[in-house]
Amino acid sequence: MTVIDDLHADHGATFEERGGRRVVRHYGRPERTHKAVRNAAGAVEMGYGVVVVEGDDRVEYVDNVVTNRVPSGDGEGRYALLLDPQGRIESDMYVYNAGERLLLFTPPSVVDSLVADWSEKVFIQDVRIRDASDDFGVFGVHGPKATEKVASVLTGPGAPEPALTFVRGSIGDAGVTVVATDAPTGEEGYEVVCAAADAADVFDALLNYGLNAVPFGYRTWDTLTTEAGTPLFETELRGRIPNALGLRTALDFEKGCYVGQEVVSKVENRGRPSRRLVGLAPDALPESGAAVSAAESTVGEVTRAVDGPSVGGPIALALVEFDLADDVALTVDVEGNEAPAERRTLPFVEGSARTARLPRYG
Repeated sequence: MTVIDDLHADHGATFEERGGRRVVRHYGRPERTHKAVRNAAGAVEMGYGVVVVEGDDRVEYVDNVVTNRVPSGDGEGRYALLLDPQGRIESDMYVYNAGERLLLFTPPSVVDSLVADWSEKVFIQDVRIRDASDDFGVFGVHGPKATEKVASVLTGPGAPEPALTFVRGSIGDAGVTVVATDAPTGEEGYEVVCAAADAADVFDALLNYGLNAVPFGYRTWDTLTTEAGTPLFETELRGRIPNALGLRTALDFEKGCYVGQEVVSKVENRGRPSRRLVGLAPDALPESGAAVSAAESTVGEVTRAVDGPSVGGPIALALVEFDLADDVALTVDVEGNEAPAERRTLPFVEGSARTARLPRYG
């Protein structure tokens, strides 16, 4: 569940389950809220799972099982993937070095299996792994005025830079950590981390003190990230081989991709992609999994689709054959009918920042 259900309810929130965690769906009029975030700033409670890794060997252990190097310095972070022995994505995560511990922000659906699996594999190393999802409040602040918003309430340091670095300060009486995001919404962005006991006060300050921010939920998160061209775990990443997606982060790994002590072939993970993630603007809104066709042959599938408030119509992300010509006429299946779909260069919307996960070949 969220750590501040009552406060969300006071703002008129409706809720939904995502990955086994209760999150805010919206507060009413999500399309209008979307535009408010694009024009200024908004705040959302993030539905992460949080895993804490402690012990003298914490950096070495996590570094050995994820795709990118775990930062050795306090105040630094990385975006990384966890792969299974076949090289398929089991999870994505942000890994932050917080001094005496690592904080891993993961999809909530993978926390139990990750903690159990990693704990089983710890032998002589000094590593302790636990689920800390209920210990923290994590709030995203996004929009072209996100930096001004954070600066207006944060006491102590200035807003952090570059992406995935963080600073410690306070908002009111609450101690907070503020992380510069990798711009998943296509706008300037930060995440504010606090103790769960302080979450209500911190969220209230983010909305109402200094520069105001609009509260938003995951329906608006979906439209913002789709317009930005950001692949997400549940829709684009889970169970897929990274290079089959043509993802920028997947092809810029800083090392070979390790699964325990077993190295997955660099050819498999860095070779030529078999498919690519592209943007489509269909005439009607398809469902996730809808077939994408060219000349009556299936050439791919929709991973997710939304009505894009900043675009003014349906947009979709789709995995299609890598060699598919850019100018070929495409259709998508919409309730058994073929709707024309125009290819669009990602991102659909140029905001105040570009997502670091923008597909390389989109």
